[in-house]
Amino acid sequence: MKIVTIGLGYIGLPTSIMFANHGQEVIGIDVQSDVIKSLQNNQVHIEEPGLQSALLKARNSGGFRAQMEIEKADVFIIAVPTPNNADKYQSCDLTYVLSAVRSIIPYLEKGNTVIIESTVAPRTTEDIILPLVESTGLEVGKDLFLVHCPERVLPGKILHELKHNNRIIGGVTKACVAAGKKIYGLFVEGDLISSSAAAAELSKLMENTYRDVNIALANELAKIGDELAIDSLEVIEMANKHPRVNIHTPGPGVGGHCLAVDPYFIVAEAPTVTPLIQQAREINRSMPKFIVEKTTALMEQVNGKKITILGVTYKGNVDDIRESPALEIAEILQDNNEFEVILYDPHVQAEWIEPDFNKAVMGSDLLLVLTDHDEFKEIKAEQLDDMTQKNVFDTKSIFLKSSEINLVTMGNLAAIKKTIAVGK
Repeated sequence: MKIVTIGLGYIGLPTSIMFANHGQEVIGIDVQSDVIKSLQNNQVHIEEPGLQSALLKARNSGGFRAQMEIEKADVFIIAVPTPNNADKYQSCDLTYVLSAVRSIIPYLEKGNTVIIESTVAPRTTEDIILPLVESTGLEVGKDLFLVHCPERVLPGKILHELKHNNRIIGGVTKACVAAGKKIYGLFVEGDLISSSAAAAELSKLMENTYRDVNIALANELAKIGDELAIDSLEVIEMANKHPRVNIHTPGPGVGGHCLAVDPYFIVAEAPTVTPLIQQAREINRSMPKFIVEKTTALMEQVNGKKITILGVTYKGNVDDIRESPALEIAEILQDNNEFEVILYDPHVQAEWIEPDFNKAVMGSDLLLVLTDHDEFKEIKAEQLDDMTQKNVFDTKSIFLKSSEINLVTMGNLAAIKKTIAVGK
């Protein structure tokens, strides 16, 4: 079949390539000319293991091409961003989704399937997109098919999880579900779960909200440990040995285009019955400020002048900086003008990133670890010899312990407060 994908970002591009490498003709559409040019030159524009080689395979077979012009097809997949609106509850901004849907309407024909992969608020597919599609005069469920199939993949493992994870097929009608299963059945080896479009939308949002709430609990526990001088990481390790407990790991905050965004879509649709979700968001949003406060206290303790931040992406081993708490922390520290702040991240190329690790740590009084890149897990004490002081504040619990390093983690935060109190 011929598939047109609108949006060639972190989800649209891997999905397109996956279909192309399973025998389908795929045309990838994006409004960014530099993205199209890069793909036409056989070069991916995002960092994802295996994606470059998968693109070359798809291009060599002729199964994938990238362009800015839409064509007629059998299947249209919408995989564009859905940011937050700047309103009270930060509701779902459908600007890109609606623009994409409107762009394919002139090309829709009987027998087509329209798939919404973009994360949207509950009831969006049925209440907003369905009327648009049926404005063509074609009846959904009879003449053409409308499905919401949310992505459920982990950056860094996208290609594997696209194929092996269970997939929710949320159809507007039973016929739409059947059409969706036929399409994703081309490569998905996990279960194809039948659902309504609205339930599929809410399921995706709740999957990410569950994790956000769990992380908020862990972050609150870190603050409790700080207050009571108890190692919160030890508490989590022991608690998780219970067969029905799985507390996540505390950190500097929550980022990315899912966990930090999706809970608001639920809150906006049901604000009076979501106090837990709202409180979890507030806790996680408070973490960058909390980390800055602890960092400042630690620098006062050691009489430090220079901070080297390790990692600016929202998670390890990716180049994605969307909603990254590390960037918020860096910005606050830089705006305070109390310290010299240097940023280092081997996965991000930008003029404001120091590309050389040795230069980044030279003369530094503190390494502030904000991302769990694999490269940071192997740093040894001798690599820090050019630091003025070997202090490390590891918010991701990944740094190698050494007697040569003064290591502060989310577990022993109280050590900062105790030392400051004694000094004062």
